[in-house]
Amino acid sequence: MKVEVAMQKLKEKGYKYTQKREKILEIFTKVNGYLSVKDVYKKIKQDYPTISLNTVYLNLSFFEEAEILETTDLNGEKVYRFSCEDQHHHHIICTECGKVKAINICPMDAIYGNPPGFTITGHKFEIYGCCDECNK
Repeated sequence: MKVEVAMQKLKEKGYKYTQKREKILEIFTKVNGYLSVKDVYKKIKQDYPTISLNTVYLNLSFFEEAEILETTDLNGEKVYRFSCEDQHHHHIICTECGKVKAINICPMDAIYGNPPGFTITGHKFEIYGCCDECNK
């Protein structure tokens, strides 16, 4: 996702523009994977030394609410990455470095029909492991 698109989504949800929010989003454009609140905090603190960890956390929560960022849990910690904008797919995620790769198969295809008395409105499927680079 591009920063401009993300900022427009924020505006549509009623959040105002700030340079700090834009900088946080720029951090995510440089990473192919998930970042923790602490990871983002360390990176943004270089440009905004007085920013608090709480400010970073609140902004990441706003971005999640606005569907700009998606989250998962890696090693017991909530982590964030840009939400995908393209066709339906799932991910394999390296638990060491947080890198993400799309997989274009869907386990839901193996389910025949809908469960009785239930309408599926969405699902999430992630596979965790260790990428070749981290395995070395």
